[in-house]
Amino acid sequence: MILEYIGVKDINGSLITIDGVKDASFEETVDIQLANGGRRAGRIVAMEGERAVIQVFEGTNGIALDNTRTRLLGHPVEMPLSPELPGRIFDGAGRPIDGLGDIFPVARRDINGSAINPVSRIYPRNYIETGISSIDGMVTLIRGQKLPIFSGSGMRHNELAAQIVRQARIADQSRANGSTDFGIVFAAMGVKNDVADYFRRSFEESGVLGRVTMFLNLSSDPIIERILTPRCALTAAEYLAFDLGMHILVIMTDMTSYAEACREFSSSKGEIPGRKGYPGYLYSDLASLYERAGMIQGSTGSVTQLPILTMPNDDITHPVPDLTGYITEGQIVLDRSLDNSGVYPPVSVLPSLSRLMKDGIGEGFTRADHAAVSNQLFA
Repeated sequence: MILEYIGVKDINGSLITIDGVKDASFEETVDIQLANGGRRAGRIVAMEGERAVIQVFEGTNGIALDNTRTRLLGHPVEMPLSPELPGRIFDGAGRPIDGLGDIFPVARRDINGSAINPVSRIYPRNYIETGISSIDGMVTLIRGQKLPIFSGSGMRHNELAAQIVRQARIADQSRANGSTDFGIVFAAMGVKNDVADYFRRSFEESGVLGRVTMFLNLSSDPIIERILTPRCALTAAEYLAFDLGMHILVIMTDMTSYAEACREFSSSKGEIPGRKGYPGYLYSDLASLYERAGMIQGSTGSVTQLPILTMPNDDITHPVPDLTGYITEGQIVLDRSLDNSGVYPPVSVLPSLSRLMKDGIGEGFTRADHAAVSNQLFA
């Protein structure tokens, strides 16, 4: 049942509060109609008795206290899904921005995903070829793995991300270019316009845009949309992988921008801050994203994650890389001294690690002497 409430009790940053709300639920989507006829979307982020706190995606400018109409839509934030997702470009909230019109959905899914029974998970095997020798040889990316890239501000991680998108392919299809069962979901959070244009132009010119589903949240977009961007991207990836049987590589940059959006949102709600001002639940929040990678029994597809995050002051003990390292299966570390000396990609091999590498290389996967060669190079 759709309910409508007139008037707003309080406005605080990107949050509005309405009283007398009954039968509402956490994460429920709302439609807000302004006095001038404009409409905005939001979701319920807190419930206190009959008081609901609503997060407005496009900001609260122009919202009046007395005549704003709020409709509760009875469902969480959902992403429209269709086999035509590859080749499309969306904003951070999952709305098409490529001028090709709306998606005709085959299904709609809650962007928060569904919990996966650990018993139904399949142990990741086989590798994804990135075309970058230091990664493929020393820190091999395994299908179904989550392997973050730790970078620093101003380093060339954007070029590395674009190169991986252009070159990546699954081992089974390494000689069959144009394979339809491998795709990439690319999510950019808090990037500048020139960086977004670089990604789009790079994918178009190299001819890989047809297999890439892009989600672009610009630095000028509302910060609240940044919290939705990775969830929309992973929902699209799960649909392509587990419904259509594709092998999907999800590249998310920059997870530090996402964490800072969480910090600002938590502060506006008045929550008690944790380490360096980040919310105390940042670990579980990041885990709710990273743990959506993997392979599941009954499906031939897989979701592999390659999140990229910039370490403030190149500090690997900063909360974002620190917590990410606890959740994920290794890391690829970029080194500033290598970057300054012109080495590309500036992968620092010694602190880099792929914990699942041993099970996806060797005879039948890469080549029989892969492990021995890698160990010799490390030594």
